[in-house]
Amino acid sequence: MRRVSRRSGAIFEVDARESRLKELEAVVARDGFWDSPENAEGVLRERKAIETLLSRWSALASSLADLRAYLDLAEESGDEALDQEIGQHLARVTETLDTMELERMLSGENDARNAIVTIHAGAGGTESQDWAEMLLRMYSRFADRNGFLMELVERQEGEEAGIKNATFVLSGDHPYGYLKAESGVHRLVRISPFDANKRRHTSFASVFVSPEIDDDVQILVNESDLKIDTLRSGGAGGQHVNKVESAVRITHLPSGIVVLCQQERSQHKNKAMAMKILRSKLYELEMRQRAEKAMEAHKSKKDIAWGSQIRSYVLAPYRMVKDHRTGHEAGNVDAVLDGDIMEFVRKYLLAGGADGEMGGAA
Repeated sequence: MRRVSRRSGAIFEVDARESRLKELEAVVARDGFWDSPENAEGVLRERKAIETLLSRWSALASSLADLRAYLDLAEESGDEALDQEIGQHLARVTETLDTMELERMLSGENDARNAIVTIHAGAGGTESQDWAEMLLRMYSRFADRNGFLMELVERQEGEEAGIKNATFVLSGDHPYGYLKAESGVHRLVRISPFDANKRRHTSFASVFVSPEIDDDVQILVNESDLKIDTLRSGGAGGQHVNKVESAVRITHLPSGIVVLCQQERSQHKNKAMAMKILRSKLYELEMRQRAEKAMEAHKSKKDIAWGSQIRSYVLAPYRMVKDHRTGHEAGNVDAVLDGDIMEFVRKYLLAGGADGEMGGAA
């Protein structure tokens, strides 16, 4: 049996959370609290999160008390018929504790923010471009499975199949907290559907995840550092072809970051979204550089190639998905590629990935 003890209370900082809740209640009660809606929203969001945790802690303590009562009763009576009831209570306790443990790992400064995800095909032409599109579908199905809203911002088609790159925004419950586990290089091994000789190929694609930042986060971007181009949005030909230059590509010259937005018909809306994504990527880059400096981590960006992958998806000669950071494996490759990646995310977070100590953005 997994024990829930005073130490568990220390892990979840129950006493500290109760004290903090009292402080927040006092702040909300002050005159002029609503004078600054943005600050008020932040306080209310923090209060709600603490209330949710304390409510779950209370439910956990109640379930644990019930479990102990059944154990005592079973010991006194010797009635094996109580085993089923004990098993059900134990399952509830374990499930609640696991949920709280995961939510504790999603308490980072940016975890509640929307996630901006960019997928780039690596070396390998059509093979990698097809793999990049498979990843895009995997995350779309992941969003469907877990109640996230996915908004495609940009998609560049490959020459023969797949995509060269794509960018989407994921919103919902702690999207960045979950999707940050996916930053890195993803490796696919399979019998190529594009090879007439049916040989095995290895393909790579990178996934880059950054938090969507609000206006309250100050990121200074000098206009002189930007190269802004307008171009026609891609898409179907014929009568549906876009005849106006509504797509916007912004290049941040100092960092080399390039953002392309083409989903909106309005050039103004595409430019606004491109600037939002650029600010978010610059923010994430700054946070990552600080973390790397503090940990004396890698000084150079890894290639989208062999040896730098965070996860491998093997379809031949055997079938398995393995995360190289946590060692977690799954044999049902089809389910994973259909969006069933939450266990990989959970293992990453619980292993310390939330603190930026494992893996990294590609």
